[in-house]
Amino acid sequence: MQIFKFGGASVKDADGIKNLAKVLETTGYDNTLVVISAMGKTTNKMEMVIECYFDNKPELPNAIHDVIKYHDDILLDLFETNRHQVFVAVKILFDELNAFFKSNKSPDYNYVYDQIIGYGELISTTIVSHYLNEIGLNNNWIDVREFIKTDNYYRHSNVNWEATQSNISSHLDTSVLNITQGFLGSDANNFTTTLGREGSDYTAAIFAYCLNANSVTIWKDVPGVLNADPRYFENAQLIHQISYREAIELAFYGASVIHPKTLQPLQRKEIPLYVKSFLNAKGAGTCVSKGETLDPEIPCFIVKKNQTLISLSSLDFSYIMEDNISDIFSLLHLYKMKVHVIQNSAISFSVCIENLYDNLEKLLQHLKAKFKVTCHNNVNLYTIRHYNEIVVNELEKDKTVLLKQLAQGTVQIVTK
Repeated sequence: MQIFKFGGASVKDADGIKNLAKVLETTGYDNTLVVISAMGKTTNKMEMVIECYFDNKPELPNAIHDVIKYHDDILLDLFETNRHQVFVAVKILFDELNAFFKSNKSPDYNYVYDQIIGYGELISTTIVSHYLNEIGLNNNWIDVREFIKTDNYYRHSNVNWEATQSNISSHLDTSVLNITQGFLGSDANNFTTTLGREGSDYTAAIFAYCLNANSVTIWKDVPGVLNADPRYFENAQLIHQISYREAIELAFYGASVIHPKTLQPLQRKEIPLYVKSFLNAKGAGTCVSKGETLDPEIPCFIVKKNQTLISLSSLDFSYIMEDNISDIFSLLHLYKMKVHVIQNSAISFSVCIENLYDNLEKLLQHLKAKFKVTCHNNVNLYTIRHYNEIVVNELEKDKTVLLKQLAQGTVQIVTK
């Protein structure tokens, strides 16, 4: 088996879907499972739908219509008549979405988020599957929620590996081309769950692990894994080979090209991961596998925007010891903060976090009961792997450095 994953940029319009078909024809699609994300910026549009549902119900119909029109335009570009059965299939999905809004009684934002957000993937795969069948690439559309089972930690669910392995081994026909959704799963009650943003890569790795696949290929709009995000850094270079360990380090620090949870199941079975460009299907791309740590050996830059830096000091100038640090981490866990950097001295403690669940004000109020608190919002966290003094000095130029931490092979800098 080979597992392909196509992200939203690869299927953002009709031309992208046609190109996906060309990639399959170029590479071959025997014994292949294809994981596909929502089209273009659909996930962002669906998040706007969710926002309207909770905070601005009069605008909800318009937000849904925006999503419908976007997909209708793609359908009309792909199919010669609007009487094609794909139009009915897509309409059924939008009808399901509207029915959920009318019947839902839960006020739980995270539960509602997961029930709504996945329609982007369900619709995109429905369209792609019908188009491939239309041009003679016969395939089987499968609902990933019937295969990947998780707990009910909505928006960041954990995989039930035993149930997932059993489902995939027992019910997936590997003799045909399969098309399925990334990002999604379902819990024990069959409610939709999600694996976290960018979780489609993880979906591909889950299937690869359970199928003992030969390889996973992530098709992107870049030639492979670059040493820096070209949106923020000039002269980004292609990395040809990365070891699992190095890739996991990069993912841990936030490299966006590979989802942090994707690599562990692949490493356990030594399944190579390729990152290639869907604009150049024959390009070598990047291989993540056993072997050389990094080729070429160059600094790798990672930036995380819109972070929050909290600095704490004791109110009575007493030491911040194990009991204080334990209390701090209990609160960070309670309010579901994603921690990226910590730094402490005798009487101070600093932490750079990501406020994923919008609980920052609650956290700060809790901390102020015991500590003097300084908070910097909208800071940027830069991480450089395999750094040298020249690249660090260049990065710090014209920036206010709020925190800097050096470790073997890695420097992290928080700037305003």
